[in-house]
Amino acid sequence: MEKIIATKNSDVIIRFAEKKDVPLILSLIRGIADYEKLLHEVKATEQNLEKSLFGENPYAEIALAFYKNEPAGFALFFHNFSTFLGKPGIYLEDLFVKPEYRGLGIGKLLLTLLGKIAVERDCGRIEWSVLDWNESAIQFYKKLGAVPMDEWTVFRVAGDSIQKLAEKFDG
Repeated sequence: MEKIIATKNSDVIIRFAEKKDVPLILSLIRGIADYEKLLHEVKATEQNLEKSLFGENPYAEIALAFYKNEPAGFALFFHNFSTFLGKPGIYLEDLFVKPEYRGLGIGKLLLTLLGKIAVERDCGRIEWSVLDWNESAIQFYKKLGAVPMDEWTVFRVAGDSIQKLAEKFDG
């Protein structure tokens, strides 16, 4: 039986994703990518999601939200570590609520669930990135107490650049 981890009235439930949810997870990933105008960047497949999320070494966790038993959104997160705090943290990779389910408190329930998980796991912080143009998300996060880290710049090495970086290792 699926374990419900959160509810909001009788219409919204949240549960952790299971292997059988991989097609749904991929659909939600495509949904957020489409919203962010980045659908062309989605390379995820059901096979690599199953391995990465439910294989021998799961790399992330997913909370799935349902509204009246219909898939409504998700939060994908994983642990990082703060050397300054000496504690683990949670990195929220994606928080997405389908447009037709926005305004029902689902995003807030997902984010506050992460707060509860962070407290239970003795995490020092929760962090995530937001696209600069996504003003509605920025305002939503600020209302929940999040503070933008304006003095930080995100860097990324991806694709062929990872291979090139690895080739520079001389150890």
